[in-house]
Amino acid sequence: MRPTQTLPARILPASLARDLPASFVVFLVALPLCMGIALASGVPPERGLITGIVGGIVVGLLAGSPLQVSGPAAGLAVIVFEFVRQHGLGMLGPVLVLAGAVQVASGALRVGGWFRAISPAVVHGMLAGIGLLIVLGQVHVLTDALPLASGLDNLVAIPAAFFDFVTGEGNRVGAVTVGLATIAAMIAWERLRPARMRMVPGALIGVLAGTAVAGLGGLAVKRIEVPDAILSTLSMPGAAEWGRLLEPTMIVMALTIAAVASAESLLSAAAVDRMHDGPRTQYNRELGAQGVGNLICGLIGGLPMTGVIVRSSANVQAGAATRASTVLHGTWILAFLLALPWVLKLVPTAALAGILVVTGWRLIGPHHAVHLHARYGWLTAAIWLATMVMVVATDLLTGVLVGLGLSLLQVIPTLRKGRLRIEHAAATEVAGVPELRLSGSATFLQLPHLTEALERTPEGGEVRLGTKDLAHIDHTCLEMIGDWAGRRAASGTRVSVVGGFGRPHEKLVAAVAAPFKD
Repeated sequence: MRPTQTLPARILPASLARDLPASFVVFLVALPLCMGIALASGVPPERGLITGIVGGIVVGLLAGSPLQVSGPAAGLAVIVFEFVRQHGLGMLGPVLVLAGAVQVASGALRVGGWFRAISPAVVHGMLAGIGLLIVLGQVHVLTDALPLASGLDNLVAIPAAFFDFVTGEGNRVGAVTVGLATIAAMIAWERLRPARMRMVPGALIGVLAGTAVAGLGGLAVKRIEVPDAILSTLSMPGAAEWGRLLEPTMIVMALTIAAVASAESLLSAAAVDRMHDGPRTQYNRELGAQGVGNLICGLIGGLPMTGVIVRSSANVQAGAATRASTVLHGTWILAFLLALPWVLKLVPTAALAGILVVTGWRLIGPHHAVHLHARYGWLTAAIWLATMVMVVATDLLTGVLVGLGLSLLQVIPTLRKGRLRIEHAAATEVAGVPELRLSGSATFLQLPHLTEALERTPEGGEVRLGTKDLAHIDHTCLEMIGDWAGRRAASGTRVSVVGGFGRPHEKLVAAVAAPFKD
């Protein structure tokens, strides 16, 4: 008698029970954002969806941050809009390929940690400026008009747009009605939704509300224009475009995209790490994966991508356990494009503009300036303000360089206090307790070295930070130490600040305690 063969007790991984529903939630969040960001970038909406597919499937498989979701980012929309206006959509592909190659090389050279050394004041100031530019531009799209070339032009033109709305020029009233309905529905849903429906994203409800108002009201407003066979529009850049890639303007733009996309992705990954207890981000691997994604997007006609915090937080909150959720969300976008492209033609552009107005306002985040001022003083808050103003008044690269320059000026007086030295030792009061003794001046210039030393400390029990000879510590290091202390506390480690006195000691005590107060 032949022995009976037993089937495996589990054919599919148990984590799929969590990843499958989470992927669908992320898909619902990503769909309107991908299209809206594409329109804000001055390109057809299918380009944003293509980027979402690549970010989900390709970057999801390679990523060093398994639960981070990648796709088109509002933070790059302003850069792309201005570039496409000046040089044409055809040149975006080669520039994006070069930017992706820079990111891949940066990951291979293990410089991912340096992007985390950018001052939070500069990063939040950059995002605030981008958010303000998005709001100023999308206010015009809310009236079915086109945004102008610069943020200042859009600001100056707002009174004229308001006059056209009041006088009923074109169908401005209908478009504004759709946009306001979208904004109201999105915000109301996020504040009032039932607990059992908390995973239904506000952006989706907003787009559905705006589309319903336009359809039921018979409003003759602009709607999204997409080809019937979206994937047939994929094409590689031509020889003429490749021939211009070595122009100085193109190289500068590629480096700008690579730097901004890398910083935003790695800072987003750090934020995602604070949301879960799973594997920590491998920053150099994540940087390389982002580069591969941007390289592919450049070849097939997509937009620049980054790791995006809104979709990533939705992924974690929906219960995702592995990278399968990210990959599946990209698969759902692809299936939607293949099966239901006609649905996109029902969506008014004013509805997507409404979503982006809310997104832009949240990027501005004035609470970041309040936080920086309250915890680190007026000078750090001034760097935030200067970066934001320069991004709006000039361009993103100039704004970031001004912010970095001011951060460096802030650090220079502290350099005479000596560079940071880190000594690994055992605590003298309690046997067996590791202690990291800090001396000199801790600034963002030494952040990768300090991060590496902190990550090498053992988990569990107690870890002490000795500050007896610490002369100065800046807000970039304090923010990083606060994040590290919060993660260690979640894993059962008790972090103590010992042996010192004065302002540096007090600041470090406050930073370590901050995760428990926020």
